[in-house]
Amino acid sequence: MRRARGRVLGSVRARAAAGATVVVALALIAAGTAVLLVLRGNLQDQAGLQAEVAAREVAAQIATGTAYPKLDLPDGEDHPVVVTDDDGRVLAAGEDVRAVDGRPVKGGPAAGDAGAGSGRSGDGDDDDGDDDRGGPRPGEVDDDVRYRDGTADVDGTVAAYRFAVVEAKDGRGEKAVVRAGSALAPERAAVGSVRTAMLIGLPLLLVVVAGVTWLVTRRALRPVEGIRSEMAAITASTDLSRRVPVPSSRDEIGRLARTTNETLAALETSVERQRRFVADASHELRSPIASLRTQLEVGVAHPELLDVPGAVADTVRLQRLAADLLLLARLDAGERPAAARVDLAALVREELSQRAGDRIPATAGELAVVEVAGSRGQLGRVLGNLLDNAQRHAAGEVRVAVVREGEWAVLRVEDDGPGVPEADRERIFERFVRLDDARARDDGGAGLGLAIARDVAVRHGGTLVVRDRAVFELRLPAAG
Repeated sequence: MRRARGRVLGSVRARAAAGATVVVALALIAAGTAVLLVLRGNLQDQAGLQAEVAAREVAAQIATGTAYPKLDLPDGEDHPVVVTDDDGRVLAAGEDVRAVDGRPVKGGPAAGDAGAGSGRSGDGDDDDGDDDRGGPRPGEVDDDVRYRDGTADVDGTVAAYRFAVVEAKDGRGEKAVVRAGSALAPERAAVGSVRTAMLIGLPLLLVVVAGVTWLVTRRALRPVEGIRSEMAAITASTDLSRRVPVPSSRDEIGRLARTTNETLAALETSVERQRRFVADASHELRSPIASLRTQLEVGVAHPELLDVPGAVADTVRLQRLAADLLLLARLDAGERPAAARVDLAALVREELSQRAGDRIPATAGELAVVEVAGSRGQLGRVLGNLLDNAQRHAAGEVRVAVVREGEWAVLRVEDDGPGVPEADRERIFERFVRLDDARARDDGGAGLGLAIARDVAVRHGGTLVVRDRAVFELRLPAAG
């Protein structure tokens, strides 16, 4: 059992660690992807800006009338530059620049539009020398710039570049297209370094997250294991007086421990009450049965000595006790009362009409017409038990009244006897409790009448209490 419980807790820890790891992994992958995209975009923009600066410097020289052979071109490895005319003929090229996007730039005109159409265009435009905009005016550099990614062969080394394309016109109005590139190798190296660092750091971070989650979950579930082991010990020993350990923290586990202890306390009280009930019931049943048996045995041996009235009285008492025990068993089993409407005033009149032979006839006080929802039989049993109790203690008067107080129907049974001491006003509703130990058993009953009356009142959503020493008050929700 312990190993099975351990496997359950272990699976909880494993699920918590796995869940936390998956969530962190997804978050880190999303964040890392966003970082790489932003970093790559920024570095490409930076490369494009450098290419644009180089292209505009060359275009400015062309606009100011510098001859193509005398152009001051940047270093070909860092910023390869190619200057072409509208027909795509190479007018000038940077040192050691042999080809752009696989098209040669040395030794004559380039095939087609050198560098155009084979790379990735940054803005979707082509690189034709002329366009519908007409280009810049003579002696000026076009304000527009176009970007694209491509390759360049510089001194036999082919590398990726970010190209900026700028147009310019010299003083004679001849257009020149300047293509200047900026190496993308640093950008790709930086992105690759960051990506490698993420690929190395992500598993390590996930291992740390999983380990920390495992340890934290283990520490958090340790009180649960203590509660489980103590509950297993209580189950094995059947000692309901034991309690599970309550952690000092005021979290869900602490509340679970306190609720478990409250449940154990209620269970202990219920079991102890059941034990006392069985013991008391056995004792109460033993006496009338033994008395009845003795009388019958004497009657068999000596018929003239048979006490028939005594035997009948013992039989009636045994019958009443059995009925009381059966009703308590049904109430303890959670039997719900019927949903009929009961007129308390009519119930009182009916009960009093059947008790004309009582030692002290009960009189009716105010009998307000008020109905309650419940079982007429059980409520009649409550009224009968209260009247029986009043008859035992009254000196010369028993009164019954029914009134309505707001949403409550109140039935009061009052006698002029000595009343109930305040310290015993709750104890008398316990089962098999009789305050007058010297009173004869036949006169005092078994001590179940008031216990049954309160249980029935509670099942009907009401209360039964003692007020002013000798006043028993039954309070029930009024129907309608």
